[in-house]
Amino acid sequence: MYTLKQLFTTALVPALALTISSRQALAQQPPKGVKNIVLVHGAFADGSSWARVIPLLHKKGYNVIAVQNPLTSFEDDVAAANRVIASMDGPVLLVGHSYGGMVITEAGNDPKVAGLLYVDALIPNDGQSVADVIGPYPPSPGNKAFQQDASGFLTISSEGVNSYFAQDLSPEDRNTVYATQVPWAAKATQTKISKAAWKNKPSWCVIGLDDQTIPPPLTRAEAKMINATTLELKSSHVPMLSQPDKVSEFIVTAAQTL
Repeated sequence: MYTLKQLFTTALVPALALTISSRQALAQQPPKGVKNIVLVHGAFADGSSWARVIPLLHKKGYNVIAVQNPLTSFEDDVAAANRVIASMDGPVLLVGHSYGGMVITEAGNDPKVAGLLYVDALIPNDGQSVADVIGPYPPSPGNKAFQQDASGFLTISSEGVNSYFAQDLSPEDRNTVYATQVPWAAKATQTKISKAAWKNKPSWCVIGLDDQTIPPPLTRAEAKMINATTLELKSSHVPMLSQPDKVSEFIVTAAQTL
């Protein structure tokens, strides 16, 4: 004869086990479309600039690697991206922030790259350099905050980070962005890409409407040039830090399309 407690336990435990098992099965289902995402940071940064996006993509089941660009030359940065792309098992969605847009436009010619996603990025045409892309536009406030040292490397001032680069982050986060910045070789701004990968790959663009480093008129013109699907956010130059949920959702949408 079963007691009430025994009957309750006998009925409830299998049901709970089935529910947990079903949830685990759903969580383990592979994502639709491309499952590999390679993130390429911009100038004055490293792979940790994607730290708030990466766990959100992992939760969706994506295989994610953030490239560590040395920022010593454009060629070195493209080589770093190419090494990560080569390590991926299958097609890749290549995502670039800021100067990283230059890198993915070149590295994106790799046959493994299925699509390109630009986040407040510079997007060159064939044979263009950073200087060529920004040349038709007045210098941004953020650009005026760049400083070049005797070795030919650029950094951004504390005022530049706080006012023009990451102004929608907390003071503590802005201090971290400034303290961890990686100097960027000025010569990289003059190196021209060969062939623009976006001419043969579907593309997406995130545009920060409060970006004081790469101004919205430029990023909107770029998005139109490459016929990109766009997401406009009221953000600074670093929406992947200030609005990681929206940026990661946009990346997922793009990956599911491929």
